[in-house]
Amino acid sequence: MFTASVLLLFRFVNPPTTAFMLAHQVTEKGTVHQQWIDYGRISEWMPLAVVASEDQRFPDHWGVDFAAVRKALEEYRAGDGLRGASTITQQTAKNLFLWNGRSFVRKALEAGLALGLEALWPKQRILEVYLNVAEFGPGIYGVEAASRAYFGISARDLSRSQAARLAAVLPNPKVLSAADPSPYVWERAAWVQRQMQQLNGPGYLREL
Repeated sequence: MFTASVLLLFRFVNPPTTAFMLAHQVTEKGTVHQQWIDYGRISEWMPLAVVASEDQRFPDHWGVDFAAVRKALEEYRAGDGLRGASTITQQTAKNLFLWNGRSFVRKALEAGLALGLEALWPKQRILEVYLNVAEFGPGIYGVEAASRAYFGISARDLSRSQAARLAAVLPNPKVLSAADPSPYVWERAAWVQRQMQQLNGPGYLREL
């Protein structure tokens, strides 16, 4: 009941912080840079870029991509490492309430919270919170802080290529850099742009 109440509250009230931000402040003694920006003020390229990069079935699933989970488990049983298979909804839940790392316990909690988010929040709210709490670099949380830190502009002014570059670092923002992209980041950003085009542009998300 308490968890459901908190999830319902955050449907309407912007989260003041997250578990990941608190962990950064406590364990790394680092400063958190974040500035909230409403969904309607974010460049339409940015939501498309993260969906293209992280979770192309985002408009259609209910928080957990069971096909991706099944594939990840098959790979794990075959001897591969346990990989993420997390949807944007799961990543939002993890950032808000959980800890980093890979374990079945955390994945189970993450999945349960994701199902709760999908039940209580509209898809656009999930994307809005994700874009405002995701880590884009050490101590850089949210797309507004990232846009200002790396490009000197507001998130409302991001171009397609800039949005793709930010999305390209999300798998490992403590290592990958949008400010000084490695060849891998440039390659991944180009792939993200191709995926954005295959999804037919920003219209893919306009009905959320």
